[in-house]
Amino acid sequence: MEQKTRILIVEDDMIIAANISVQLSNLGYEVMGIETRGEEAILHAMANTPDIILLDINLRGAINGIEVAIAILKSKRIPIIYLTANSDEATFAKAKTTHPHAFISKPFNKLDLQRTIALVVEHLKEEHMDVGHSSENLEVLEDRIFVRHNGRMIKLLLDEILYIEADRNYSNIVTSTGNYLISTTLKVVENEIKSPIFIRVHRSYMVNISKLDVVADNHMEINRKVIPLSKSFKEHLLKHLHTI
Repeated sequence: MEQKTRILIVEDDMIIAANISVQLSNLGYEVMGIETRGEEAILHAMANTPDIILLDINLRGAINGIEVAIAILKSKRIPIIYLTANSDEATFAKAKTTHPHAFISKPFNKLDLQRTIALVVEHLKEEHMDVGHSSENLEVLEDRIFVRHNGRMIKLLLDEILYIEADRNYSNIVTSTGNYLISTTLKVVENEIKSPIFIRVHRSYMVNISKLDVVADNHMEINRKVIPLSKSFKEHLLKHLHTI
């Protein structure tokens, strides 16, 4: 059975938000929640990684929708669909810099919502098919890798990498100086990097074991980042730790 597309609604008008939620549920999408404040929306998205965020640009409160998108997109590649009643050019230009997948203008009808989300979902499926098994964004040499980042290939020494985290069909390569999100699955990265210092420890994590600070029963720490340790990978990890 195909997994439902999970959507987070960020809208401070509860009547509009509830109406959208009912419509999305009737269309077969999974509504992960409704957030009315930008700060809570950021926390929700970071913790749960929705497939799509429906985001009102003109949120009341300390931060607006564009600022919410900027904060989330620093570490998560989540498609944004903006809801907007504001048509001024400055706001539109600023919103465009976050590369949203679509805009829906208020007031909108059921058909606007249905068609826009259907198009974005279709686009995401095509995008995932294109990148899901691709290693063209990653070139591995003996002691370094080159990753495609912001349109160019960046060199990363293997020894600089702390850990690699899966983000659906993408991988986030974390170093002590920065993060590099590449459109390649963690499975492909694991197959490409042959170095014995890199070990898969969880379905979503691969770590550089020379960077481990703490190893506990069900988690580990690297540079204060707590990383879960799955039972199925634990024995494999411990064997490698004994050899270094």
